Amino acid sequence: MPENTFDIVSKIDLAEVGNAIHQATKEIGQRYDLKATKSTIELNEKDHKILLASQDEYKLKAVTEILEQKLVKRQVPLKGLTFGAVIPAAGSSVRQEIALQQGIAIEKAREIVKLIKDSKKKVQASINADMVRVSGKDRDTLQEVIQLLRAHDFGIDVQITNYRSN
Repeated sequence: MPENTFDIVSKIDLAEVGNAIHQATKEIGQRYDLKATKSTIELNEKDHKILLASQDEYKLKAVTEILEQKLVKRQVPLKGLTFGAVIPAAGSSVRQEIALQQGIAIEKAREIVKLIKDSKKKVQASINADMVRVSGKDRDTLQEVIQLLRAHDFGIDVQITNYRSN
């Protein structure tokens, strides 16, 4: 009997994040209230982080809102962002780091596997590094599992990929 599979992943498209940052930086440069605030947004692709800096917390909040609007327009899920604390920096300015989710943390992966097992559907769920693979003989059962996953909020953004039916 052939096996059907799909993967549950959590990845953010860094190209779209880069585009959103570019648009947000452009808007900050044009806005009268933010022009002279030395506000910056930088993407650190290696560490999967966005670095924000501004004159004070109020301006930083405005910069964050602009960035979030641009990310939403580019279909980047805000659930995939983890905001760090606002840190005072040199010259009475402030900084903030935003971590971008790349992969599913082991605790979340276990939570996903448990939900699938508790559903009593005839499928197998296994944790593979930073993703979860679900396999089963019946395509309809896999579709039901996908519906179950979409209805449940894990507190992170998850995508269903590599749906294969042999």
